[in-house]
Amino acid sequence: MTTASAHLPTHVAIIMDGNGRWAKQRKLPRIEGHRRGVETVRTITEAARENGVRYLTLYAFSVENWKRPPAEVSALMGLLEYFLKRETKNMVRDRVRLLTIGRTEELPEVVRTQLDAAKKATAHFTDYTLVLALNYGARTEMIDAARAYAKAVASGQASLDDDSWGSLSRYLYTADIPDPDLIIRTSGESRVSNFLLLQGAYAEFLFTPVLWPDFDKAHFAAALADYGKRERRFGLTSEQLTPSKPA
Repeated sequence: MTTASAHLPTHVAIIMDGNGRWAKQRKLPRIEGHRRGVETVRTITEAARENGVRYLTLYAFSVENWKRPPAEVSALMGLLEYFLKRETKNMVRDRVRLLTIGRTEELPEVVRTQLDAAKKATAHFTDYTLVLALNYGARTEMIDAARAYAKAVASGQASLDDDSWGSLSRYLYTADIPDPDLIIRTSGESRVSNFLLLQGAYAEFLFTPVLWPDFDKAHFAAALADYGKRERRFGLTSEQLTPSKPA
């Protein structure tokens, strides 16, 4: 199912939430919810491409997720490795580029190896991009960006006199990625959980009660259709966006 909206978002970002509750409702171990969530990643990556969404960012593992039980963290890393091994060939087939944001250098070596291989295999594609937010947190990103900006100023590569947003945003993880137009959170929670706080300053938000493992192509198309009905003003008035015709 594809959307007919004339106002298609270039970049959709999703906070994938509800795996644990999905499993609990079915009296299954939490890891089963995460396994089902991996299948949804494949489904929604396909849906984004089929609907012409050029950038899809998925919040896969936050800096706070390390605080979860060690067994669950280990299982999540194993699922990430499995996903990358299985899906790299599909991303190559579908000409989808893989990028990451976050402190990926802190991930287990086996995961980093698979990430590097997948990114290298898809680096030359430009039509569609899947961005995995891994060991990501917006506040951590701001710390890293401020540190990099300070080093650039100290070395003469940047100037404090240039106080534009564009100057600082070059040091964010997302420097080469357009800001999200639409941010979706599944599972009924209505918070952003330290995700793309700066980049999402003017994003449209959609909070759906659907748990991530149940989020399918029809739900994604409905989200795009809802987005297409909205008026994005970026601080302007409706009249400025659609000025009246001269008499």
